[in-house]
Amino acid sequence: HEWLPSPAATRGVLGHASSRPDRGRLSSRNMADTARLLVDFEGGGAGVGWLSWGQRELWHMFEQRKTWVPIGTVRPLPAGTTVDDAVADLRFVMSRYPNMRTRLRFDPDGVKQVVSASGQIPLEIVDAAGDDDPAEVADQVWHAYRSRDLDFVTEWPVRMAVIRHRGALTHRVWVMSHLVTDGTGARILVEELAARGSGGGTAARSPLEQARWQASPAGQRQCEVALRYWENVLRRVSVRRYPERDQTPHPRYWEAQFDSLAAHLALAAISARTGVEIPSVLLTAFAVSLVRVTGVNPVVVVLVVNNRFRPGLARTVSPIMQPGLCVIDVPDATVDDAVAHTRRRAITAYKYAYHDPPRREALIEQVNRDRGAQVDLECSLNHIRINPRDETAPPPAPADVRAALPRTSFEWTQQQDHRPYDKLYVTVEDVVDTLRLTVDTDIHHLSPDAVEAFVRGIEEVAVAAALDPSRRTGVGRP
Repeated sequence: HEWLPSPAATRGVLGHASSRPDRGRLSSRNMADTARLLVDFEGGGAGVGWLSWGQRELWHMFEQRKTWVPIGTVRPLPAGTTVDDAVADLRFVMSRYPNMRTRLRFDPDGVKQVVSASGQIPLEIVDAAGDDDPAEVADQVWHAYRSRDLDFVTEWPVRMAVIRHRGALTHRVWVMSHLVTDGTGARILVEELAARGSGGGTAARSPLEQARWQASPAGQRQCEVALRYWENVLRRVSVRRYPERDQTPHPRYWEAQFDSLAAHLALAAISARTGVEIPSVLLTAFAVSLVRVTGVNPVVVVLVVNNRFRPGLARTVSPIMQPGLCVIDVPDATVDDAVAHTRRRAITAYKYAYHDPPRREALIEQVNRDRGAQVDLECSLNHIRINPRDETAPPPAPADVRAALPRTSFEWTQQQDHRPYDKLYVTVEDVVDTLRLTVDTDIHHLSPDAVEAFVRGIEEVAVAAALDPSRRTGVGRP
């Protein structure tokens, strides 16, 4: 799985004022002490071409949600970091990665990316007042960067600042457009930035290079095979994912946060016992709980897939996540057997998650016309965690799993009507020591009680199976 923000996480707005005007604003005192340095850069890979498949996926989302999906971090700087060090870091990033030198051009035949060979980019130095907390100032800069619109034609897709407090640099703020990187890509960038003195190796395939391969005969064959799989699934699954509801309450779009240390430990215990990675174990509990709540089996879930297992993409900084269509026929078997089945179905979904998005959308429309109904694909699981569990650690003990149950929490955090969500979009957040789920839902299709039962059911399935290897799913045939 790969990083893609949940609908609620896309706060920066493309072409409109920020949806959270109370955040992202520095006080006039802080803003008055901001200097800008222009940093020169140059690098290879210049040219003009189509967007890659991953970029097309994101551009469609940008247009739908009216957001440029800014991503980035605020990090403390090592003691003794100088302005020259910060300049060198920014120059390295801009020079090494063609992504960061990419702007867009809107031609009559479509959107194209333009990679420049050289240019200048501002580095902002924000001086925090003596009585200010520099970490808070850095957070304000981060929100200000995210809240400000991005002009894809004239601006570089990178914003960077350093915070200076009492003469010393304390924090660095990075914000980049999701069109040029993703969560794993940003981590790779940071790793290569830290190792740049040791050579750093050869940069992986850029979006422009990816787009050229995707247009080649080999790329088109990959797309054809993937779309044949999608068509086969779309033509044979039930068109419905959720039971009918008579009520249409408002506000319509609700967001919840669920934290479960017990589920976190239980998933690790099942993973250790079965030898199956935690994302597939979680997907099993997700599917079993959803069938219990909706009564609809098989489960059809869209997985956000990291395509870095493909040749030439292992160390790419580029955004390459795409949707994988996963069908899970939840059997009345032990949870361990269901985990093995789910893993096979997930691997199949990963295999066919690399394709041309406009062609996929055209295929979906054609199948809907042929079937005389819309195949409901509004059920998604997005596993953005990029900090894997230590595989050498001993599996959690049953007593630890039981003891963690009272710490579970579920909270509705937002209800609104102005920003549509899919019917069910579950994000596994990048939190190391617990299972944290953000759940975005349209309650015209799943009631709040049903959503809570589904989410708590994920914990129930995982904990029961962790404590009893013979525990069955309790789900009948489709």
